[in-house]
Amino acid sequence: MSRAVTFSAYGSPDVLRPSEVTPPEPGPGQVRIRVRAASVNPFDIKLRSGLMAAGAPARFPVVPGLDAAGVVDAVGEGARAAVGDGVLGATPGGGYAEYALLDRPVAKPDGLSWELAASLVTVGRTAARVLDELGVQAGGTLLVHGAGGSVGTLAVQLAAARGVTVVGTAAERDLERVTSYGATAVRYGDGWAERVRDAAPQGVDHVLDASGAGVLAESVALTGDAARVLTIADMSAAQHGVRFSAGGPAASGAAAPDPLPELVRSAAAGALDLPVGRTYPLEQASAAHADLEARRSRGKVVLLP
Repeated sequence: MSRAVTFSAYGSPDVLRPSEVTPPEPGPGQVRIRVRAASVNPFDIKLRSGLMAAGAPARFPVVPGLDAAGVVDAVGEGARAAVGDGVLGATPGGGYAEYALLDRPVAKPDGLSWELAASLVTVGRTAARVLDELGVQAGGTLLVHGAGGSVGTLAVQLAAARGVTVVGTAAERDLERVTSYGATAVRYGDGWAERVRDAAPQGVDHVLDASGAGVLAESVALTGDAARVLTIADMSAAQHGVRFSAGGPAASGAAAPDPLPELVRSAAAGALDLPVGRTYPLEQASAAHADLEARRSRGKVVLLP
């Protein structure tokens, strides 16, 4: 038996409980890792609270967690890693555990911390995907709402590296950091649209909403076309004719190359920044969820088994 965090009913962070579970066995192409770090994502909170129940009802007990990094200790047939390798990736069976499975393990460079390795997986793939979905190209102007958050932080840097002019809305405390990524940082809140117009007199070609802060109507007005606006955070997207991107093969094509290996190399070289905030022992997953929900955490939240 091994340690994990599970929940057997929807509810508050208190439903997360330390448990004893049987370590999973890797199937074809999979590896099992001894988890060194597991990322906590907003999706985990939606899953735990029951917000996903209508479309994807849980089969209790659930081990939450989308992403993890660790050392391979067992491999399935055809797996692209060997026992003893340091890897990171998505966890089909949940990452809040002492042992977890990875479907597509990506090698972890020696210079990359375990915490950052686990943090990059979902938010990195999401940031790369949505820029492609928007069709962001060099010479254009992109507005990123929530530029201080994890997906926004990476989207700003990836877009700037493509030669895109980037404007990012963020909290006052994050403006300097967003500026350091090559964007024009704009304080969010009342009057943000006028501040964006002042910052981008040439106009805005595309908008990525990573904030879910009720900015879609004015974002459509800025671009003049709802097709140029995409959100990953606002469930009212359809009311504004805006696309909601939830990921999956249909979003960018099943054959689309995985951006994660290149993101990992860039982060290890110091060319890509993703702030890691608080870390918690595995048994304190409920506290990690409570702090993330209450927005007491800055940067990625990570569990350490």
